[in-house]
Amino acid sequence: MGNAGRKFIDLIRQSTAKWANWDPPIPIQVGAYGRLNTETGELDIEGNIYDPEFQVLLDKVDGTLKLADFPAQIGAPEGDFIVCTMGVRQNDLKIDGEINVAGLGQASIKGEWQFQRGKRGALLIMHNPRQEYVPRGRVLETLYKVPELKDMHIVNSIFKCPAYTIYLSDKSGEKVSLALTSSENPTEPEQWWSDTNVSLLRKGQHKDYMFTPLYGLKRKLPLIRRLMRDSPVPDPQGDDFWVDVHVPWDPLDEDGDEEYASEDEDDGWAANPETQEDACET
Repeated sequence: MGNAGRKFIDLIRQSTAKWANWDPPIPIQVGAYGRLNTETGELDIEGNIYDPEFQVLLDKVDGTLKLADFPAQIGAPEGDFIVCTMGVRQNDLKIDGEINVAGLGQASIKGEWQFQRGKRGALLIMHNPRQEYVPRGRVLETLYKVPELKDMHIVNSIFKCPAYTIYLSDKSGEKVSLALTSSENPTEPEQWWSDTNVSLLRKGQHKDYMFTPLYGLKRKLPLIRRLMRDSPVPDPQGDDFWVDVHVPWDPLDEDGDEEYASEDEDDGWAANPETQEDACET
């Protein structure tokens, strides 16, 4: 298909307001900053706020904040995280005599996902993810003053996990069965099983938190000088100086290519796409 990665990223963002990493083994670090590549949907990283070089820039606007004193926070492991986009239905995995896989019945994750014919659907599974994030409060507010971050996007949080699966459907109305089964060797990581062999199914497992399938992205809040002193809108504080990043492309067709609006059409869609509240249909 035309642009599978951008289509997957776009679909997951609509469901989670987060940004998917089309290649989760490639790490994305908390504090990274750069610009979104409109062709691929990936973040072209230009630096990190925790680099020594960035501290030099920060000292020019605030000599009291030392980012070494505010390292990225690491949250506790969470329950399995499953996102399937609109039109994807999750069902229980039917285990019968035709499936002979050791440990399938006790798999920590297992299920069948039915995709809609004629429409792309996306699936993202993270096993026991944990979140890493920039400490809330003073850090982001101070970073707002750094002029070099103008027009930049900052990774304020990431989700890491020891096992993941991502899949973008092929519009055939296919059904995909997946399970994360225990290894016979207790020192080895759990293993993915699937009855499907398709090009856009990606999965990985490791003993450690090696994969970054999802991350948060923020941009500077544009501040307009108020003309009315008695404005009822309060001034931003803390992390409110940074807001979510919207997609930098027009609506995408089923192959991930832009559907350009005609001149006489309103293209306001791209300004603030709404997120879907329900991740999966049951």
